[in-house]
Amino acid sequence: QVQLVESGGGLVQAGSSLRLSCTASEFTLDYYAIGWFRQAPGKEREGVSCISSSVDGSTYYADSVKGRFTISRDTAKNTVYLQMNSLKPEDTAVYYCAADLDSEHAVPWAPEYDYWGQGTQVTVSS
Repeated sequence: QVQLVESGGGLVQAGSSLRLSCTASEFTLDYYAIGWFRQAPGKEREGVSCISSSVDGSTYYADSVKGRFTISRDTAKNTVYLQMNSLKPEDTAVYYCAADLDSEHAVPWAPEYDYWGQGTQVTVSS
């Protein structure tokens, strides 16, 4: 059974950094588009960043995180990371990783994704 697991969230002060990890069982992340999404209380789920398969290699960042967040893969560890620097209080949300098993090219649109992790809480205090 396909399972995604996020880790790395926590409570930090504004200006700090966190690195989120997304690992998978039963399939190889390299072959598929992987997205990071977040949802704050009372808000819609937002596409933060996504990365296409290793063959495609393209990445996407929401305007709100460009220059601060970096998405990457570690093939040996079957893991996708989201490095988050210069965190702001408005980055506070539950962060989810998701896999699109039907496409190699990643798009920041939640309905495209087939499997989701359980989420990890990121809280940034001012």
